[in-house]
Parts: sequence; structure tokens; C-alpha cells
Amino acid sequence: MFRALSRLSTAGFRSLARTRTGYSAPLASRCYSRGKVETDEEFDSRWVTYFSKPDIDAWELRKGMNTLIGYDLVPEPKILDSALRACRRLNDLASAIRILEAVKVNP
Repeated sequence: MFRALSRLSTAGFRSLARTRTGYSAPLASRCYSRGKVETDEEFDSRWVTYFSKPDIDAWELRKGMNTLIGYDLVPEPKILDSALRACRRLNDLASAIRILEAVKVNP
């Protein structure tokens, strides 16, 4: 009985050890660059117009700066200028200080 069991287990192990070389899954290729590529000037003008809206509130200002800093880049001076002017329109000194601290460069 033990001999029959060992034959079945050896045969089962051999079938598991075989590799199927004829079967290969197709590789899925995805193209993520179908969208329009935005130039640097368009990017800057988009953010300048966002911060230059006359009806911007403090929440939109913080959301815009979080999104902008989330891009992991240092914003252009004209973007910072429009963001700081938005802080001035809102009379929000704390947001202005946060913006300046976010772009601070330590030597």
C-alpha cells in the first residue's frame, strides 16, 4: 500500500515539475501618453489665472498651492507672485508665510 502511494506521489510530483513552454501570456502594452502635452508657458499661465481669480477664497488658495507643490517642482516667480497677491486680497498672512516656506531653498 505504501508502495502504491509513493508511485502516485512521484507521478504527481513529476507532472507538477514539468513546465509548459508552449504557453505564454501576451504582454499588455499600454500607452499613457495619449493626452495633450502642456508646455511650460501654458502651465504657468494656467496657474497664474487660477490664483488671479477675483473670487478665490482661502480654501481654493490652499488647495491650489497643495496641488502645485505636489507636482514636486519649484513654481515660477510669476506663479508665486499671483499666489502671494491672492493672499494679500484675502488678507491671509498665514497662507503667505506657508507659500514662502514651501519654496524656501536652504544652501
